[in-house]
Amino acid sequence: MSSFGSISPVVRLTDAVTRVSTRLGTGPAAVASLDDEDLLQLLGDAGDARKALDLVVAAASAEVSRRSTRDLGYGGLAQRKGLRTGTALVQQITGLGRPDVTRAVRAGEELAPPPPPVNDRPGVDEIGTDATAPTEPMVAGWLDRLRGALASGLLSQAQFQAIRTGLDEPPVDRYPDLDPDFLPQAWDQAVVILLDEATTRTVEDLRDQARIARDRLDPIGVTMRFEERFENRSFRVWTDPETGQRHGRFAFDDDAAAWVDTILRAALRPRRGPRFVGAEAVEKTASAEADARSNEQLQYDTLVAILRTGANADPSQAFGDRQPGVRIVAEATAISEMDDRGAMKVVGVGHLQDGGQALPPGVVEKYLCDAGAIPVVWDAPGRPLDVGRELRLFTRKQRIAIAARDGGCLWPGCDRPPSECEYHHSDHWWEHHGKTDVDDGVLLCRNCHMRLHNQGWRITRERDPDTGIDTYWLHAPPDLSTGAIGDPVELRSKSSRRFRAA
Repeated sequence: MSSFGSISPVVRLTDAVTRVSTRLGTGPAAVASLDDEDLLQLLGDAGDARKALDLVVAAASAEVSRRSTRDLGYGGLAQRKGLRTGTALVQQITGLGRPDVTRAVRAGEELAPPPPPVNDRPGVDEIGTDATAPTEPMVAGWLDRLRGALASGLLSQAQFQAIRTGLDEPPVDRYPDLDPDFLPQAWDQAVVILLDEATTRTVEDLRDQARIARDRLDPIGVTMRFEERFENRSFRVWTDPETGQRHGRFAFDDDAAAWVDTILRAALRPRRGPRFVGAEAVEKTASAEADARSNEQLQYDTLVAILRTGANADPSQAFGDRQPGVRIVAEATAISEMDDRGAMKVVGVGHLQDGGQALPPGVVEKYLCDAGAIPVVWDAPGRPLDVGRELRLFTRKQRIAIAARDGGCLWPGCDRPPSECEYHHSDHWWEHHGKTDVDDGVLLCRNCHMRLHNQGWRITRERDPDTGIDTYWLHAPPDLSTGAIGDPVELRSKSSRRFRAA
């Protein structure tokens, strides 16, 4: 494929720079005089210019790297310029750090991969084609789509690498009984979803979601990666020679990491929300707000309290207002088989409710043995079932069902997990006489929930009459200066369930 896609990055760069120049006028000092919308447009234009320029840097960096390979010896470009490697040469010219140059080289190689080796013997091969002419390698559809997003400026280099490294390659060889096209098609569908979400997620979150998609589609690999990280678990302590302060460093396995995460979230829960946790929590919340400790100090004190009092510590001593616990979401089909003794056997992976990271069957089975399971029934369009309007607050089982469906705060760009979310009625319980049904409940974190009510945002639900699938829409309040009402934004699930095999 072309190094840069259908539109040259030079054309996109020129266009973006023109837009930036038009908005800035007299220079960077004019930024302070821009209104809100022009300021955001300026930032977007500058981002477009940077993406286009980054493509030029990527292509040039990859070419410098090719002309400086070790097999070229002292005749390589970098050596001729007095430097050992192509990376060092690019660093010297651009002023970029080594990680940035490495990322640029990788992006350049993705967009313009090196040609295959050419047969040294001239002539024609057995089917009559020129044996000296290199053939362009076949590129998988999902990778072609991903490279196209980078080339067109839809993705930045950092976003591209986040998805590329998070997904990795479809492990076709692990599943010999499947159609060879099955996993590549599933990978392609995952890329479509991730590209759609790229504008509202940070690079770090995008990488996490790509890994969740990979784990969702590659259950055998989940166990392999879990065991690898389990073997790498460690704890190291050392003393700072200057201050005498003791330090520690953990490398967690996945199961232990999930426990630590949920413990620390419980400790910070009174500060981060949700607010609607019962009247008995009001005093604890007020006490937490008056606590002068930083979040880091509170987390430290929590872990030390657990070490001192044991895993069965009174939650009022060590935690906030809720005993921490790990909750795993697994399909019923993953735990439906029986072993030789007639006991329940797990054959599929589970996903942490908070974060969505995958856990292998053995870990899910351990939790089933220790803690049991709460079934959540879904109808054909993929909705958890309702219960009615008798209570204003959602029941425990309803909250579990909504959390499994939404996967975290639904507000675009928010990454808060279910444990830090509140349950909002899309039809307000008091104002619109809305029902306390799972269909009308959506997850919003404390901050987004307060923004919605305080600023006049609304969430509506629309059901497709043919498929029965619900779609949730976020409506912004009218613009204060013009009264204009923007188009609604679709709220999409962040649950690992959205990544399904094609």
